[in-house]
Amino acid sequence: MPLFLIERNFAEKIELTVDGVTSISKINGEEGVNWLFSFLSADKRKSYCLYEATNPDAIREAARRANVPADVIIEVSQFRPELMLAAAA
Repeated sequence: MPLFLIERNFAEKIELTVDGVTSISKINGEEGVNWLFSFLSADKRKSYCLYEATNPDAIREAARRANVPADVIIEVSQFRPELMLAAAA
């Protein structure tokens, strides 16, 4: 399944709760997207999230339903230097 990096910009500091994560995960599942992990900026106003999804529109719809921004969506591929180095050893 394709991988996507999503940049989200928040007007206020984001405070994640178990209930919030559960709600987002439920919506994502209904839209066929899988949230893998996220990085949160030091000021807690920007996040970068890695998702698996069939297409960017599924991510946009899940974000709309969860009432979270999806300002930039970029399809990416995975590069794991440690695997490359291990194979070369």
